[in-house]
Amino acid sequence: MSPLFNHLLIPYLVAMVLAVTMGGSGTAPAFSAAYGANIIRKSLIPGLFGIMVFLGAILAGKGTAQTMGNDLLSSDYMSFTVVTIILSAVTIAMLVANLVGIPQSTSQATVLAVVAAAMYFDKLNTSKLFIEIIPTWFILPIISFIICLLIGKYIYKPLRKTGFTMSKKVNDNFILKGVIIAMSMYVAFSIGSNNVANAAGPIASMTLNELNLDSSSNFILILILSTLIIAPNFAIGSSVFGNKIVQNTGKEIVLFGRFEAIIIAFVSGTLLLSASVFKGIPTSLVQLNVGAILGIGVAKLGMKNIFRKTSVNKFFIMWIVSPIISFSLSYLFLVLANHYELLYISH
Repeated sequence: MSPLFNHLLIPYLVAMVLAVTMGGSGTAPAFSAAYGANIIRKSLIPGLFGIMVFLGAILAGKGTAQTMGNDLLSSDYMSFTVVTIILSAVTIAMLVANLVGIPQSTSQATVLAVVAAAMYFDKLNTSKLFIEIIPTWFILPIISFIICLLIGKYIYKPLRKTGFTMSKKVNDNFILKGVIIAMSMYVAFSIGSNNVANAAGPIASMTLNELNLDSSSNFILILILSTLIIAPNFAIGSSVFGNKIVQNTGKEIVLFGRFEAIIIAFVSGTLLLSASVFKGIPTSLVQLNVGAILGIGVAKLGMKNIFRKTSVNKFFIMWIVSPIISFSLSYLFLVLANHYELLYISH
């Protein structure tokens, strides 16, 4: 095999493994609401999830891929060694979260891995990170929580008091069930617009470097080809890891009604898709989804009751630990690669 093929093969394999772990984590925010509302069988989730993730990546993923592949750290530094290190660090961090059964932010773990590389080379785009990305991470989950809290308090609860949302005739209506499934697929589409870029963005920049191509048209072409390879692995990850995570999110936080499932899916999916399309910001659908779940949960059960739940506390702890693991491993691997003279920068 040629050296070029070997250089490309290893990072692509790591990206595919990362996509498997991302598929496991991403299944929960996409389908936990529908599963929690007893609308869909677990066996159907991976296929639907994989198809919609692929479509979202192809149709709406360019902006986020650009951010991950060039805006935080110049694409000139996206060599095969650096990209392999970044993606390996994220894969390990995500694998830990999946084994624990906690849905994790693949975007935050990947951003922190890229930031570690950018800091190592002293090339971090601090404006992009601190002015655009990090504020979005804090603001959007709060917005998701507030919107769902208000909807739950002023729309859902009054409807519930009338008995409308509890009516067996209404809840068993096939149209309502269809809307819930459609909302879950909409969320999966949003995941594709944002999370596939975590692997495809760095991979596309690396491929352009190795092939000595630099035009924007070539970036789009390589990005599409990378997405074709990476996106299908989300469905595999959903099959392997999704069961436990969907169970944790869909059943343990709060027992969903079917109207609540629609609210949760629509709010979290719309916020993520907006961040992807309008700003190209990699952000956490997991946290948007849990923010929406908590908003509905607080409206139903009250603030103290919902935040006493053990699963909620575990989520917050893992959200802090996993990105730290990703950052630390990325930086450590770069130090070791430099020590053994394995770092190669194309320029």
